[in-house]
Amino acid sequence: MSVFDKAKAKAEELLGRAEQVYGESHGDAAATIDGEARRLEAEAEEERADRDRHGRDDDGLAGAGAH
Repeated sequence: MSVFDKAKAKAEELLGRAEQVYGESHGDAAATIDGEARRLEAEAEEERADRDRHGRDDDGLAGAGAH
């Protein structure tokens, strides 16, 4: 994930959180749900990118020393 993709995902997360808070404070259930969904999608995208980046270096044998 490039720097621009990470920035976009973070901006989407913040926008979703703002929409969620707006919905909660104004009693707008649709805005609350939409904001939460947008925030969760952005968080998932960031986690997926981190997992992909770290997965390339991980051989799956963490802590499995040769005895």
